[in-house]
Amino acid sequence: MSNNTLKVALVQHSNSADLQNNLDKSIAGIRDAAAQGAKLVVLQELHCSLYFCQTEDTDLFDLAETIPGPSTDLFCQLAKELNLVIVASLFEKRATGLYHNTAVVFEADGSIAGKYRKMHIPDDPGFYEKFYFTPGDMGFTPIQTSVGKLGVLVCWDQWFPEGARLMAMAGADMLIYPTAIGWDPRDDKGEQIRQRDAWMIAQRAHAVSNGLPVLSVNRVGHETDPSAQSEGIQFWGNSFVAGPQGELLAHASESEEQLLVVELDQSRSESVRRIWPYLRDRRIDHYQDLCKIYRD
Repeated sequence: MSNNTLKVALVQHSNSADLQNNLDKSIAGIRDAAAQGAKLVVLQELHCSLYFCQTEDTDLFDLAETIPGPSTDLFCQLAKELNLVIVASLFEKRATGLYHNTAVVFEADGSIAGKYRKMHIPDDPGFYEKFYFTPGDMGFTPIQTSVGKLGVLVCWDQWFPEGARLMAMAGADMLIYPTAIGWDPRDDKGEQIRQRDAWMIAQRAHAVSNGLPVLSVNRVGHETDPSAQSEGIQFWGNSFVAGPQGELLAHASESEEQLLVVELDQSRSESVRRIWPYLRDRRIDHYQDLCKIYRD
């Protein structure tokens, strides 16, 4: 690799109730990525467990961990051993009764470079996250690492252009979205395609409007609804890496476990932003109403 390239990897896999097996899959993906020369590896949202937010169950708070804690200790050691940066996802126990959906970034020297607490928390059928997660309070601040400033956000954040823009304005070199998103199996094929396409378009648009690469990693497989009130979630995979003009550089399967490894040309954002100077032409003198919920 030249000095202007960075090899990145996304680990897409299915999950089960076997927490150790899920963790083993994530670790195997990281080791495989390292063997292929990756210096940055991103794991999917809540990669150690099932997506437990399909129901509201107080027993599931037992899944939460402190930071630092057992998972962060493990990934610190792994990052140092393999000399790479890891973006992992954690159900964070901040205090008794206070929990977050948190992405943690591990530096190649084995330290915790930083963390991001999910800001936008959904509350929809099958995605009852407000029951479990307090909205983040750390804002939209990129995390400085040896591979650049990482604009880490999480899942539902990916639909909001404001978060991506604020990360870009704070100097992020790329936008990263650990994700857990899927279909209601009762939706027809046309609706499923529209949802998946909207998901990809929205994130590729963040790449375009900010002139930055986007890394988005999702899980695959069907996970049943423990309450039997629905037919569960069919996670749609489609993890991808897009360049700073939204161009697809790598695109994973809809249904198969897969490791995506791709080289990013880190000089591309500079050249693209010179041609498409969105930051220069922003009319901040007329954006005050963006701080309102709605213009009545």
